[in-house]
Amino acid sequence: MILYEYPFNERIRTYLRLEQLFRRLSELISRSHPLDHHYAIQNIFEIMDVASRADMKSDVLKDIDRQKLQLNSYRGNPAISEQALDEVVAQLDNCFSQLSQLTGKTGQSLTENDWLMSIRSRIGIPGGTCEFDLPAYFDWQHHATEKRRGDLQRWVTPLAPLAQSIALLLQMLRDSGSAQKVVALGGQFQQNLPQGRTFQLLRLRIDPRHGWIPEISGNRLMVSVRLMRQGEDDRLHPAQEDGAFELTLCA
Repeated sequence: MILYEYPFNERIRTYLRLEQLFRRLSELISRSHPLDHHYAIQNIFEIMDVASRADMKSDVLKDIDRQKLQLNSYRGNPAISEQALDEVVAQLDNCFSQLSQLTGKTGQSLTENDWLMSIRSRIGIPGGTCEFDLPAYFDWQHHATEKRRGDLQRWVTPLAPLAQSIALLLQMLRDSGSAQKVVALGGQFQQNLPQGRTFQLLRLRIDPRHGWIPEISGNRLMVSVRLMRQGEDDRLHPAQEDGAFELTLCA
């Protein structure tokens, strides 16, 4: 099954982008080729760009506080395990503590690294990191794999609290939804959203054997899914048949 996710607001959209970048960064660092580590550095700069919003850290800390308040409201409920509740609250407390200790914007300490910033100023230029432009960087790419990996892990350390916080918040958001089987009649599906609840994320699982590609749109009142199929002309065309898939709304 292929999982598609659609955010209902800009904050969750930013979280999803950062989650993807952090996952990609972890994969690239674990590899050994200098080219992989080149793209790992580029990935670090992308994370800094996305997370550099002045209110980014504030938004995450507020979300952590909001989750703690909601979880603590469940105390005394016989259907809720106090031990499980304590464990999740402890994780939230740890994320809050580590993130709040960071000064300035996410990755601000990396901007004081002149060597990294010289690469950042050139990496957006096509072919801008050639050896005649950045000889010191070209030399670094010839270092032993473990030396390069150690440098990358050191540079990623200031970003780790944000990565852990976003991973935990998104996990809790995803766990809040219940999956339902739905059918798109003639390739079209629409559903009115229950009033009184604010949904933040839509998750859609679809069988890849059918070749359907969902085009998702939504707001606080309704969600819409149109099933498409890529044709031989490399364009997307509407699927005309009925299509079943799994839909989850997360609040």
